[in-house]
This record gives sequence, C-alpha cells and structure tokens, in this order.
Amino acid sequence: MSQKFTRRDFSKLVMAGAAGSTLGLFGGAKPLFANQKHVVVVGGGFGGASAAKYIKKLDSSIAVTLVEPLTTYYTCPFSNWVLGGLKEMKDIAQTYDVLKNTHGVEVIHDTATEIDAANHSVTLKGGQVLKYDRLVVSPGIDFDYDAIEGYSEEVANTVMPHAYKAGPQTELLAKQLQEMKDGDNVIICPPGNPFRCPPGPYERASLVANYLKKNKPNSKVIILDTKEKFSKQGLFTKGWERLYGDLIEWRAGSAGGKIVSVDPANMTVQTANGPVKGGVINVIPPQKVGKIALDAGLTNESGWCPVNPITFESTIHPGIHVIGDASIAGAMPKSGFAASSQGKVTAASIVRLMQGMVPAPPSLVNTCYSLVGPGYGISVAAVYKLTSDGIVSIKGAGGLTPMDADDDQLSEEATYARGWYNNIAQDIWG
Repeated sequence: MSQKFTRRDFSKLVMAGAAGSTLGLFGGAKPLFANQKHVVVVGGGFGGASAAKYIKKLDSSIAVTLVEPLTTYYTCPFSNWVLGGLKEMKDIAQTYDVLKNTHGVEVIHDTATEIDAANHSVTLKGGQVLKYDRLVVSPGIDFDYDAIEGYSEEVANTVMPHAYKAGPQTELLAKQLQEMKDGDNVIICPPGNPFRCPPGPYERASLVANYLKKNKPNSKVIILDTKEKFSKQGLFTKGWERLYGDLIEWRAGSAGGKIVSVDPANMTVQTANGPVKGGVINVIPPQKVGKIALDAGLTNESGWCPVNPITFESTIHPGIHVIGDASIAGAMPKSGFAASSQGKVTAASIVRLMQGMVPAPPSLVNTCYSLVGPGYGISVAAVYKLTSDGIVSIKGAGGLTPMDADDDQLSEEATYARGWYNNIAQDIWG
C-alpha cells in the first residue's frame, strides 16, 4: 500500500510546498485563500480530534469545526481489555468537552453526508452546510460485510459481533463471553491486510484466553486466520505458550484458517477443511475506507485515499486532507497512534499554508502496545521519514520487545501500555 515516487516527483513535492500551493502533486494546483481561515474536520477519533486540537494550539485565530456524530467516543485501543474483564467501558470513554471549552474547537455532533470539493462545503445529516477553506477527513474504516457469505451488518449486530468499532459492539461481545457455557469455544476470525490495528485480533485472543482460564477453563480460543503470518507473531506465540498452553489455537489460511462462510443459526464457521463450531464467534470482516471518503471520490483503485505525504492533502481533491485509517500512508500501519501523528503533521501543514509558509517534510512515529496477560506486555515502535519512496520506516529507529525479555521487562511493558493510553487520551481529548 506504499506510494512510490521518483526522485523527480519528490522534488516536485518540495517545490510545490515552496510555492505555497495546495501541494496537489498529481493535479492542478489552486491558489491559497489567504484571507479565509476556517477548517472543518470530519471525524473525531484519534486523527481528527488531534488535528482539530493542534490547529487551534498552533494558531488560535483559525476557526476549527469538528463534526462527529458521537457525544461519547469509545476507543478501539484498550477495548480488548474490556473484553478480558480488565477494564470497564467508562475507562475507554472520551468526550469533547475540553476541546470545546478549553481549546475553542466548535464541535457539532452530527454526521457528514456530502462533501462538495468544488464549492468547499460539507453537508450534514441535520441539513446544515459548512463552508471551509481547508477540510480534514478522518473517517476511519467501514466493513465489507458482503465479502463473507452468510455475514451481514444485522448478523454482526446480533449474533457474531466484530467489536472492531468500540461501543455497543464491545458490550455485545463481552456479554456473549460472560454468558457462554464452559466447554464451548471462542472463534476469532481476523481479516486480511490491510486492516485497522494489525496486532488487535491477537491481543484480543490473549485477553479472552486469560478470561477463559479463570472463568471457563474447559473452553479455548480458536483463531481462523486468512493470513499466513501476523504482527508480533513470535512475541504473541511465545506468550501464549507460556501463559495459556493449548488454550489458544491459531490456524493459518493454508492450514484451514481461511473462512468460506458463516452460519449464524448453527453458530458455525465453514472453512476449506470443514465447519468449526463456536459458543461465541467474533468475525472481523474485511475493511474499507469510511463511507464519506468513498462518496466524496477521495479513493483510488486500491479503495483507499492517496495523499501528498508532506501534508496528507488528497492528490485527487486539493484542499482536502485525509488522515488515519483511510489514507495511504506508506509504511505506516492503520493505528490510533499513527492517526494522531498524522493529525499533528496535518495541523502544522495547514497552519503553515494559511500563514503563507512552506510546510515542513514530516517526521512521523507509531507505537503499539499489546497485552498478552495482565502483567505481560509487548510492544513495537517505528519512526518514519519521507523519501523518494514515500513514507518509509527508518532502519534502527524503534523496534520490538526482545524475544528474551525477562519477567520484569514484560511487566514494565504492561505498565507502559497503561501509561501510553492515559497519555495519548489526555493529549488528544484532554
């Protein structure tokens, strides 16, 4: 999903910034509306809320309007901890009060239904039309329910939740786990790449196994995976063997993990090797760009949104910046931390453009903590830079938890994970 540039293209990117244009490398540049300072941000998750807050922090004279349908936003990070009984829903709940009352962001709790790129406007479900000088779109992901025979949004909301957008889905899956009979198995079906939070399904398997070990010791977790490998695989499998023995079984796609269909009535998943029955079945379907980005024509043939990697401005519609899970961001994964990092880079670029300055080439980071057990944490970190190959990771910067980490190190990682969440939540919504 990386975006390849020639050295000549890379030079064009920098030159476009120096010219103070909208940096549309692959389309015609439009002049900057220097006297108008209104930014609309669609989506109040990790990316959108970060962009809204940091635009105001960098230049309080810019009017910022954040459009987000939810009054309480439940974060996907740490939602697995809720499923495992280590946290409650209130612990992953974020509101927009501080953004409004302290930082001066206008927050409208409504749904953006249409973006008119030509007229620089956003129409809301309630009928309001917002004019913008620059627009930030951070729509997250939607699900391709039709990709799995027998699955649908209705099935997800009633029988086989995905719980990959935190909130009611998290509560439903947690309730199912609590009510499941001891001896029944939990089936987790991760999607193929790319998808939000690559280590997420495997942290989920870990914490569900921890719950089963304590409460339903005759049950196990079976992971039916379309992929042949997964993020932090060595660290996860080592932790599983150590903490859970045979309570977690992972089946790769070539070993019968690829699902063909689901049967909600009989609570089975059909694979090439036959049906697998579960007491709880967590199907995480293939993912796609959030609907508003698709409807606005911000996607290319990949189904995701190509952007200028200096500013995250769309290469299709100048004046619109796309960040987070929806964007094609080179080597960066689709994660909450990555989205927040992109939101800050975009905020700085927008402020510089509105002040008639040149946006600076970005420095981007990502950190991801996963809990294998209550006192057993693992992590991965990376630092990225912009080159002629697009956004690439810097060799030697970042890294993984060592495979030979001792008990104290693993316990420290679990403590760092808690601190990471508290810090990033405070940074974005606090």
